[in-house]
Formats: sequence, C-alpha cells, structure tokens
Amino acid sequence: MQWLDLVAYCFGGAFLANAVPHCVSGVMGKAFQTPFANPPGQGLSSSTVNVLWGFINLVIGYVLVCRVGDFELKSTADAVALGLGALALSLYVARHFGRFHGGNTSQPS
Repeated sequence: MQWLDLVAYCFGGAFLANAVPHCVSGVMGKAFQTPFANPPGQGLSSSTVNVLWGFINLVIGYVLVCRVGDFELKSTADAVALGLGALALSLYVARHFGRFHGGNTSQPS
C-alpha cells in the first residue's frame, strides 16, 4: 500500500530530524534533554546518553525510510512525506526546547 509507505517515510523523517540535535550535542560533549532525563524531556541527559539516543533515532529513521517500501528520492510524494515529517517534528522541538535555551521569543517577557 503506497499510503502506508508514505506514513512510514513521514515518521522516518521525524526520527532523522530528531537524531540531529542529540548527536550534535553528544559529540560536542554537552548535556541535552532526552526522554530518559528527570523529568523526561525537560531535565538534562549526559552527552553519552544523547549520542546513544541520537544513534537509535538514526537507526529507526533508516529502517522506516530505506527498508519500508521502495523510497525514491526523485519521487515527489516520497520526498514530501519525509520532508513534512522532518519539518513537523523540527517545529515542535524548536518550540518545546526553545523554552529551555532562549530560542522561544514569542513568549511575553
């Protein structure tokens, strides 16, 4: 079913986008929020936990994009599905973590 493949690519894009800040923070040796922190998603996790969490996200993203269906980068529908998943999660994460890192300027001061 083509539409199930597109759903998988959308979620794959979200997992791939989520891998970026965790891998980058971890490689830079910086603590960052993960679902394993206390409280989850708000507290900081070590750089090692972030590298591991980022790598897990990369693996899940790879499986969803490269092992489900027949992803074709030249297919507009496939690329849009992946891009929309990445964009949706990126916008959500920017708003969520902006509260902790000063990136959410739309809140009243």
